[in-house]
Amino acid sequence: MKVTEGKQNRQQKEAMHEIESEYVLKKAISKEGFICLILIGGTILGLGQRMGVSNMFNTLLNTAFDLLMNTVFYIMAIAVVAGAFSGILTEFGGVAIINKGLSRLMKPLYDLPGASVLGILTTYFSDNPAILTLCEDKRFRQYFKKYQLPALTNLGTAFGMGLIITVYMMGLQGIGNQLGIAVLIGNIAAVIGSIVSTKIMMRYTKAMFGTEAWCETSSSTEVDLINYRQARAGGFGERFMNAILEGGHSGVQMGFAIVPGVIIICSVVMLLTNGPSTTGTYTGAAYEGIALLPAIGEKLNFILQPLFGFSSSEAIAVPITALGAAGAAIGLIPNMIQEGLVQANDIAVFTAMCMCWSGYLSTHTAMMDGLKCRKLTGKAILSHTIGGLCAGIAANWLFKCVLFFIL
Repeated sequence: MKVTEGKQNRQQKEAMHEIESEYVLKKAISKEGFICLILIGGTILGLGQRMGVSNMFNTLLNTAFDLLMNTVFYIMAIAVVAGAFSGILTEFGGVAIINKGLSRLMKPLYDLPGASVLGILTTYFSDNPAILTLCEDKRFRQYFKKYQLPALTNLGTAFGMGLIITVYMMGLQGIGNQLGIAVLIGNIAAVIGSIVSTKIMMRYTKAMFGTEAWCETSSSTEVDLINYRQARAGGFGERFMNAILEGGHSGVQMGFAIVPGVIIICSVVMLLTNGPSTTGTYTGAAYEGIALLPAIGEKLNFILQPLFGFSSSEAIAVPITALGAAGAAIGLIPNMIQEGLVQANDIAVFTAMCMCWSGYLSTHTAMMDGLKCRKLTGKAILSHTIGGLCAGIAANWLFKCVLFFIL
């Protein structure tokens, strides 16, 4: 009997240890519980009073369903195609050639070694956390000094989901002949934002780590990632099929990963962005809302217009959404185009800010924790906030300059 009790006690202690390692234990009834109830109840009461409780819930559900069917699956299809494309480039050396060609630019632009180009390419073809896989590789870390490694969070995030965002923007309808120029300028502006973000971050990392210490000691037996690459064994056809299928599979995974962000964040943002239906009443249809963000945009228009050149106050919803999820942010754009709220210059700004920010508020903490630099998380977020704003400003004015010289 005592043996059984002792075994149960050990199991309970082990279970408690697992809980404590994953979660922080708090009292069942605390202030934050009451605050949570008050905030949720107040939000439902406020929205329900404006729209009607039934209409509010119907609008949320109808918007979520429409986003799932017409936005999420479209983005997933793009992610699959982009994943297959990036798989081919990686397998047959296209990425290696780009990497070799851009290596010499990294030191003057970012104060980073040439190997950091791999971080740009992996995140551009996938998402922000992809750079952590590289950072876990001792062969990759050996090229970096300690002050440079944490800045890879800012560098990688500035290019997260870049290929998917670019392809999605290029497929938009109703913008006209300036769409290609706008997307290209958006990519260039994202590079500018990444430089600003990385440079600001390094001011803090240099103060913490100095400029002399290396992350790893180089060994002659380790593979040079700049001059060599890994490839699959087998013939051309087998490698080609495996590359596109595995690349497409990664696109499916990414497509599923963005479902919660797009549906939840985008539904809430649309609820705060749009007004009632065309009849001026609430019917519970998809995409109705209380028009709170446009009202805020109108108040801030004297700042937003000269900086970002937005065509409408509703456009502020896209970069705000990009703070939490880039997939949700780009999902807002087609509906805005149909309503005539977005022009080509907005696409340039959206491309730059969605790529540069790409949901960094939801990934920066985990990424900095993965790099064992948790103390610098606040500095990384501050640096990247400034970098994203600079990317949007650069996109706006670059687009205006290019149109001035072309037209």
